Amino acid sequence: MAYRCVAASVAGFVQQLAVAYVANAYWFYVTGRVPDHKAPASVDQKIIERYDLEVSKWTRSRRKRAGQANVQYLRYGRFFVVLATHGEHPFFAAEGKQVRDIREKPLYFMGYSIGCRRARHGGAYHASVRIERELFRELKARFTAMAVHRSVEELSRELWRIDYEPYAPVRDQLRGLLRAINRCRKVAALEPVPSWAIRFRRALVSPFR
Repeated sequence: MAYRCVAASVAGFVQQLAVAYVANAYWFYVTGRVPDHKAPASVDQKIIERYDLEVSKWTRSRRKRAGQANVQYLRYGRFFVVLATHGEHPFFAAEGKQVRDIREKPLYFMGYSIGCRRARHGGAYHASVRIERELFRELKARFTAMAVHRSVEELSRELWRIDYEPYAPVRDQLRGLLRAINRCRKVAALEPVPSWAIRFRRALVSPFR
């Protein structure tokens, strides 16, 4: 089977990156953009061949047991990321100081901040997907500015239209946004916006279709 690397949607890219790769210890990464004068498919093939990505899961398992790193490549549009696990691999020499650790520096993509955090009390690392901090501040400022000037129905529609998949950290951000809106409405003696105005269930997508 050919190596699949082209995400069909923003949601698919984020899901594949966070759930399939970061959650499985692909913590080291570089990002890039395919130049306008180049065909994305040619860049895909070059990276696949350079890092020998078109291998079976058994080969990846054998490499892991031998202390070698595994590498994955993912692209949406002209934006791409190459990720690696711990171990030895030409990726680290080739990319050098460009390599980032997603546990220390989140990856930013289309308004998402994708990182990796420890569970409480020193537990295992897990992927963390949230809305970028500055973008969320702007979102919060916009909603609190109109909190007392729109009806419950209008605010509910606007909240439902927020186009970020509700991963757990995103849900926390949206709950905070709703609390801020309702604080404003309480001061103005207005009906609160109900909790069902926020999407809490993430849609599972097929990343490459």
